[in-house]
Amino acid sequence: MKRPRRAVILITAAMAAIGPAATTAAAVASVSRGRSTAQAVTAHIGVTATIRVGRFPVGVAVNPRTDTIYVANANSGTVSVISGRTNTVVATIPVGRVPGGVAVNPRTNTIYVTNERRAGTVQVISGRTNTAVATIRVGRTATVRVGSAANGVATNPKTKRIYVTNAASKTVSVISGRTNMVVATVRVGYPAAFGVAANPRTNTIYVANGGDETVVISGRTNTVAARVRTGSCSVGVATDPRTNTSFVTNACSNTVSVLVSCRARADSRSTARCRRDDPQA
Repeated sequence: MKRPRRAVILITAAMAAIGPAATTAAAVASVSRGRSTAQAVTAHIGVTATIRVGRFPVGVAVNPRTDTIYVANANSGTVSVISGRTNTVVATIPVGRVPGGVAVNPRTNTIYVTNERRAGTVQVISGRTNTAVATIRVGRTATVRVGSAANGVATNPKTKRIYVTNAASKTVSVISGRTNMVVATVRVGYPAAFGVAANPRTNTIYVANGGDETVVISGRTNTVAARVRTGSCSVGVATDPRTNTSFVTNACSNTVSVLVSCRARADSRSTARCRRDDPQA
């Protein structure tokens, strides 16, 4: 079976990378465990509302503290602000051409939006005023030259750090939420950097590299701590801090890999010492 063309993979990867990395992965529909597949129970899930936003909505993130949803509209160059209480758009924020990834820091009520066609920037939005308050440049032509083709974004509310994947330069930009400045650049290597998720409980960042690996970054040292072999064309990633479990989508193999914390080496083939924490404990 032939793999999709590179252009299709890049589009798929960019789409997958812009999911709300700060949210948990409780809604994963299916999980690949060897040759078996466990289907999620959907008997009590239904659509209760359909909200019209801008053109080609892609990235979405939620602030659970304010019950507000933020949607990046790629073809409109805007972010739609939705009230979770009324399921209506309460504001529309212009952010430039082709916004994609969205992440929210609930503690500071700050929203971060990646913008691939604006010299590789990250727009910083105040959730209190629904206005863009800063622009962080991460593109090749930027003042701070740290990457290109920014798409995935995640936040760690505890450390007030933001992580942006730069697919073309194969790096992750680390941004301080206190200063809105790039404080570190982590090279993840070939083939690229797409989806990103942060686990605030362990201060660990997970990056899907578009190939067959997920790169694990230490938030304390801003260095690569491990490379975990997952499936083919790993593009999206989400993490559940309660259980220390991460989920990686593998576009070419049509699977989701489940990553759990290991007492032995993180890249060990043996899973005997790997465990999933009990959220009720």
